[in-house]
Amino acid sequence: MPTALLTKPIVLLAMALGSTTVFIMFSYCFQPPSRKLDSTANRSFVLWLHGLGDSGPANEPIKTFFTSSAFRNTKWSFPSAPSNPVTCNHGTVMPSWFDIHEIPVKADSPKDESDVLKAVQNVHAMIDKEVAAGTDPNNVFVCGFSQGGALTLASILLYPKRLGGGAVFSGWVPFNSSLIEQFPPAAKKTPILWSHGKADRTVLFEAGQAGPPFLEQAGVSCEFKVYPGLGHSITKEELKYLESWIKTRLQSS
Repeated sequence: MPTALLTKPIVLLAMALGSTTVFIMFSYCFQPPSRKLDSTANRSFVLWLHGLGDSGPANEPIKTFFTSSAFRNTKWSFPSAPSNPVTCNHGTVMPSWFDIHEIPVKADSPKDESDVLKAVQNVHAMIDKEVAAGTDPNNVFVCGFSQGGALTLASILLYPKRLGGGAVFSGWVPFNSSLIEQFPPAAKKTPILWSHGKADRTVLFEAGQAGPPFLEQAGVSCEFKVYPGLGHSITKEELKYLESWIKTRLQSS
């Protein structure tokens, strides 16, 4: 839960994965005022999927980094995962998109594909709702941290249309190569940004590094960014790069 420090304009955001909690310092110096979306302009939609044990509202400060006017007509969504028993935490019930069998997550960790696919259906329903409301799929961006990053990857690669992009932070590939044949041709064209810290001890760097070669088998390319010394967390540097990455991909008429 974000904790406001009254002495400084900063909020401390906790992101949890299993028994590991990481902290991000968010500055509110440039927090934009809330504004009504212009229904006549091209809309965009950013869906952010949190990590294990976290919540959507706790991640909302992320949007304060997106200060460019290009995001003035962007709708943000920070859903919370349902509460489920998690195997890696001895069956403890907590917010979880799908089951995780072991921590730290390695490149060859067991994968619960059926659980992942159920979560993907829920994400697709969120995207479908925005597209039905008039948002161009090319202006839909799905982003996620840790477990949310793994779900982001599965969701964009199984969506029937090309989306604006998907951003994976400290995530991993949550399915086996047998699922590649289910990737729709249009989904393979969705741009992917993958960021991972070399010092991550929760989702090991090897798990992230295995992503691009795996995707290459399916004809999917991604931009893989390595952050030396970064553990299981997100930095301001990563978020500001994400802002510019999305900005260059926004479609306008």
